[in-house]
Amino acid sequence: MYNFLPIAYFQDQFLPFAEAKLSIATHALHYGTGAFGGLRGIPDPQRPQQILLFRLDRHCQRLSQSARFLHFDLSAKFIQTKITEFVQKNQPQTSFYIRPFVYTSDLGIAPRLHNIEKDFFIYGIELGDYLSPDGVSCRLSSWCRQEDRSLPLRGKISGAYITSSLAKTEAHASGFDEAILMNAQGKVSEASGMNIFVVRNGQILTPSADQDILEGITRASIIQLAQASGIEVIERPIDKSELFIADEVFLSGTAAKITPVKQIENYPLPTIRPITDKLRAKLTAITENRDPEYQHWVYVIPLQP
Repeated sequence: MYNFLPIAYFQDQFLPFAEAKLSIATHALHYGTGAFGGLRGIPDPQRPQQILLFRLDRHCQRLSQSARFLHFDLSAKFIQTKITEFVQKNQPQTSFYIRPFVYTSDLGIAPRLHNIEKDFFIYGIELGDYLSPDGVSCRLSSWCRQEDRSLPLRGKISGAYITSSLAKTEAHASGFDEAILMNAQGKVSEASGMNIFVVRNGQILTPSADQDILEGITRASIIQLAQASGIEVIERPIDKSELFIADEVFLSGTAAKITPVKQIENYPLPTIRPITDKLRAKLTAITENRDPEYQHWVYVIPLQP
């Protein structure tokens, strides 16, 4: 069970979460014509009267771009303003996750994006670790990651996550924690809701943007941090056999943060993970606003006493 934050933003107003309700005839429910964002927030460990959000500007920009695929003009500035107000009204006291969502709110039955109402809401949940920080086991999914020629994969389109759901449940039913999806060319793409990184011979490898991945914000942050610390990062197609002989493999995402992979199929991976541990410690310090060099990545929201 989730503990939802008490206040939601819905239909242009803030109201109790329990009162934010949709009709069963809502267009997006039937056709997956929505797009969402997701970002973490924490109370500042050093100053409890303020909240820290990681890379809020990038999250708002991506959601605004995702909305454009739905022919919905929603500015990043507007999204950021409403998320800030949302946090101030809820005044969360523990680690939490924010879900902003744009969608076709009409009650029509025709699958279309023109001449149809759209809307925007925000809700949140308390959230600790999404995946075990000690590591997860993964299987290679029998499901294939969609192609950009059939879905706009540069956006977080809600309908696309049927594949992620199928892959995640298949992995769980097989005794694994997570799934790794291949693309239509048989190359490694991503996990059910995370990007993937492979460490070999001191280098970090990760599927490039042309491998039908979501261009993750945490992914981009990790690449920048690794390069700044002198670790070479190579973005290219990755074969599945490279996963089995990797020195380290880890997943990244807003919910997952940096999660090590301890096993892929029946291949156990090394338990000593110096690069994963280094990057995870760095990212944690940044999100807690303890790294002066990257304070511009942290958006501070003061709470009213």
